[in-house]
Amino acid sequence: MVPPLSQSEPPCPTFSPEAARDRCAAIRTRLRHANLFRVPAALSVQPPSPGLETATSWRVSPCPFYLSSDQLQFFTALGPQLLSFYRALNRLYNESVKGIQPPWVARYLDQGKPEVLVQYSRMKRFRDALPAVIRPDVIPTENGMVITELDSVPGGIGLTACLSYIYHDLDGSDSQLIGGRDGMVRGFARMLQSLRGRREGCIAILVSDESKDYRPEMSWLAAELREEKLPVWCVEPHEVRFTEEGLRLHVDGSEQAVSMVYRFYELFDLLNIPKAELVQYAAKKGRVSVTPPYKPTLEEKSAFALLHHPMLHPFWEKELGTDWLLHLSTIMPKTWLLDPAPLPAIATIPGLRIGGRAVSNWTDLETATQKERHFVVKPSGFSTLAWGSRGVSIGHDMPQAEWVQALRNALASFPTTPYILQEFHKGRLFEMDFVENDQQTMARMSGRVRLSPYYFVSEGQVELAGILATVCPADKKILHGMMDAIMVPCALRQPDARPHDQP
Repeated sequence: MVPPLSQSEPPCPTFSPEAARDRCAAIRTRLRHANLFRVPAALSVQPPSPGLETATSWRVSPCPFYLSSDQLQFFTALGPQLLSFYRALNRLYNESVKGIQPPWVARYLDQGKPEVLVQYSRMKRFRDALPAVIRPDVIPTENGMVITELDSVPGGIGLTACLSYIYHDLDGSDSQLIGGRDGMVRGFARMLQSLRGRREGCIAILVSDESKDYRPEMSWLAAELREEKLPVWCVEPHEVRFTEEGLRLHVDGSEQAVSMVYRFYELFDLLNIPKAELVQYAAKKGRVSVTPPYKPTLEEKSAFALLHHPMLHPFWEKELGTDWLLHLSTIMPKTWLLDPAPLPAIATIPGLRIGGRAVSNWTDLETATQKERHFVVKPSGFSTLAWGSRGVSIGHDMPQAEWVQALRNALASFPTTPYILQEFHKGRLFEMDFVENDQQTMARMSGRVRLSPYYFVSEGQVELAGILATVCPADKKILHGMMDAIMVPCALRQPDARPHDQP
């Protein structure tokens, strides 16, 4: 149980506990009206409205998560760096296919993928296509920021946009939200319009059943975009109709041509998505544009391993420049692809050490002590376990026998689902105030935060549109959206604001 705040300990700058509680109530009310928040069952006095059963809940805070000007500068600069990283990764793969770069690069990135999808992703039409939404998961640690992974099909876009509206409206002209009130909506709109080009027709956000938990926020976002005169509709894949002229959608009382598809589904799930092959065919024939592109190579966590591989250093240095390569190598944890192929007797795994000892065989990790195994094992991509914090094993947080089994399972899965080994970086502690749902009292939580900046790419330029903070209780090792987490937008800290970096 989180202890309640005393009257002498204000939960937010300039707010009394009563005012903070009222703000939280107003925030929850607007989230509920947007169909993005579910009141806990213990507090609900009536059945949920249609569609609310898919909404979620979390701890509501009266204030955004404050960043310093230096931290904001870090995130502003990070967007162009990550876009360059994606460009370089795309070129590395293409040149590996051609034999210009080591062939094993493409083999690793294609491992476990259906051949038909691999060939589709290599088509000349899509050769230079990159994700138009970039969202890294960034963990502030005692030693600086760390990016645990990149997500090009991220949730939270609509939620962050809605939270930005709400917190900005509460603070008015005093709001210092990153991206401003409508940065997320307008940034997403500019991205869609840039990729849509001159095509006539509406834009369809296709959300699969696998991703149905995100349908309420994308439906809200689509409605906001229509208010901005952009014809965007959030629909299920089966609602799209295929014709020889292209894709069509029955919306707003009429049938409209689809000019663009925003893919809100994972590529591993293609066989379970109605009409997925028809969407691919329409994109192949140039009758519709699709983003993110059908390029599983760009959705692999093993890309971090390639960044750190010493044989590829000259390539990365040429593509990124010395300074950006050093920066990304510092904030992207050391990562290794768990390939069970045996090494020669005189070889070691580059950069991997246990207790100061070089490692020449993955089995050496099995005998590592709890203090020595500060590593994470997780699927690289193209798996039902590769998203939503599924399939993650944290070495120092599990018994020896379970750690050994996790390693062995990962190595055995290499032919179909490659796994990675990644250094674990512990997030630093922050303090955050929130309202207790069961008692309606203000409380303070000491927790670790995941910062999720959203970058939208338009006309080759990348824009920081907003940052979502997910503050999880200190005892949680995997940081993600959960009922016990506080979820708020980020804002630039003002001189009189209580800093969040003082535990």
